[in-house]
Amino acid sequence: MFQQEFLDRIKKRLPANSSLIEGVAEALDISYDAAHRRTSLKSKLSLEESMVLARRFHISLDKLQEVTSNDIVAVQKTASITNEEELQKYFERSYTSLSSLKASKEGHLLYSAKDIPLFYLLEGNLLTRFKCYVWLKLLNPNFTDKKFSEFHPNLSLLTSAKELASIYSNLTVSEIWDITTINSTLKQIHFYYEAGLLDIEDALQLCTHLEELISGVAKKVSKNNGTFQLFYNELLLMNNQVLVQTPTQQSLYVPFSMLSYYLTSDPHTCEQAFNYFQKQLEHSKLLNKAGEKEQKTFFNKIYSKINSLKQLLSAVENLNFE
Repeated sequence: MFQQEFLDRIKKRLPANSSLIEGVAEALDISYDAAHRRTSLKSKLSLEESMVLARRFHISLDKLQEVTSNDIVAVQKTASITNEEELQKYFERSYTSLSSLKASKEGHLLYSAKDIPLFYLLEGNLLTRFKCYVWLKLLNPNFTDKKFSEFHPNLSLLTSAKELASIYSNLTVSEIWDITTINSTLKQIHFYYEAGLLDIEDALQLCTHLEELISGVAKKVSKNNGTFQLFYNELLLMNNQVLVQTPTQQSLYVPFSMLSYYLTSDPHTCEQAFNYFQKQLEHSKLLNKAGEKEQKTFFNKIYSKINSLKQLLSAVENLNFE
């Protein structure tokens, strides 16, 4: 009974052009014959196989056993990150998690951006290196005294970061920003410069990369091609929450530490999250359909923040008489 219901749930999560046997075989890395035996109930799924399938298709096993209610939600939790290898695995798992959305032409991602969305920071440039440095500096105890100039991440880490960035650029996305969305990155640059861990040349170059990042977002807004929407919200606080929607499922990503998040596909919870997103959107301005003046006003305020930091850094450097 459990296995049949479990397989039925998996089938509903599959793209229309994919069979259940195909989905199970791919997820478990087994032959089609072995997958057929499991889907036809001739062979039982092991506990380990059930866990793999549950993670792959975002299905709560205890929900199937009816031990939960609308007040209790089973979630998956990402593994802790304390070193480069674990950070790379985080990028790889995030890529896998979003692959189903990329495969769906009707998929949609909603992003409540308290900070610059992670994906924009993973292009493989100096900004990517800096953000990895910041994350590891706060999560890895061995980074205590390491300067940014001494940090040289592995090529495999940067490659996995770029792959995650690339999948995001091909999705249909709605992001909700405020002028303050850029603040944390600016504060990080300023903090590590003042702490003597970031050279002035790198600090100014990071500001230039931020200007290029914002310019890229502004160009996507002006194109208004239907795959990217940017909402300006100055009323409700964002929280970096992400809701992924496809015709077969919804998945909610809720941050609980710097990079880690809880993931649930519980229908009731995802529906509540969607309703809250709708409230945010109702109190937001869609910049894609705003006039040129409103668009430029929004982005100029962000450019002004970046320029203020550049001026501050330059002024402090000029006061160093040695």
